[in-house]
Amino acid sequence: MGTREASHAGSWYEDDPVQLSSQLNEFLGRVPDTLDESSLPVSGARVIIAPHAGYTYSGPCAAWAYKSLDLSAAKRVFVLGPSHTYYLHGCALSTFHKYETPFGDLVVDRATVDELSRTGRFSTMPARREVEEHSLEMHLPYLWKRLEQTFGTGSNEYPPIIPILVGDGSAEEEESFGQILAPYVKDTENVFIVSTDFCHWGSRFRYRPQYKNGLIRNPDASGSPGSPDSGGVLKVQPILEDHVDASDVPAIHEVIKMLDDMAMDAVRTGVHGDFYKTVQDTQNTVCGRHPIGVVMAALEVLARDGLEDGKGRFKFIQYQRSSLVQRVSESSVSYASAYAVA
Repeated sequence: MGTREASHAGSWYEDDPVQLSSQLNEFLGRVPDTLDESSLPVSGARVIIAPHAGYTYSGPCAAWAYKSLDLSAAKRVFVLGPSHTYYLHGCALSTFHKYETPFGDLVVDRATVDELSRTGRFSTMPARREVEEHSLEMHLPYLWKRLEQTFGTGSNEYPPIIPILVGDGSAEEEESFGQILAPYVKDTENVFIVSTDFCHWGSRFRYRPQYKNGLIRNPDASGSPGSPDSGGVLKVQPILEDHVDASDVPAIHEVIKMLDDMAMDAVRTGVHGDFYKTVQDTQNTVCGRHPIGVVMAALEVLARDGLEDGKGRFKFIQYQRSSLVQRVSESSVSYASAYAVA
């Protein structure tokens, strides 16, 4: 295959390279130069979580992850995202040789793709669906900008990318893919970008949890989670008690933040099983929950193998929402940025 076109340029983000560069510089410029007394990028921060919505929505949040990302030793960049264009079970690899961006083309590391393919565990993305997919593409202009800042303007010297779509799967299946990717995560010349938005709240997402009488209930649920007569009550107690007083009646946007906080707290533990269970219990519509799970599982392998204390756990540094929902007729999508030193 040839070059995957930048199909969302001109709609989800600027297709003019000068305007796009100016916009990304503006977003990155809003991020402080230091975090927790550490200058950015954070030394050794080779793994990030960042959102993938249109740049006017999630671009400012994504800038926090990208400004933290340490590319100084990068020889290849893995980009993992969820599939929005077709149902996928397991993980799928690209058939393209390049990915177009408004700045230029990024080369796909076919050698690594072939190496992963030989495990027999990966399918291949249908070309048309890969072109339609936005979860991988939305990261590439930001990646290009940071590569340019790190290595200069010679794109021929930029490290190649390994695009991976991560679809549906059980906790055990996520762990098995984590085992496959763990040696690549361990290699300090590899960088990992995990693409995800967090809570998608609204009728079009069939997810509108609201708090009442000490419970969070999703009226759009059809007997899930729990028994068919569960009435959509989410399994968030007693965790909920750490976030709200039962006598309070929080606004919808506060409920959204509670659910996202539970998901982010579970990611922070570094325990893949905790994150998987939390998403199952809350049914939070974290679209990249499986990419997060696979990378968490890989980092957990490294931790068991003696990763230095404090490494391999994500630190969330920014959280935003597209709007603050007050009424059930409204909707919002949440965005979060995080990094892990590995």
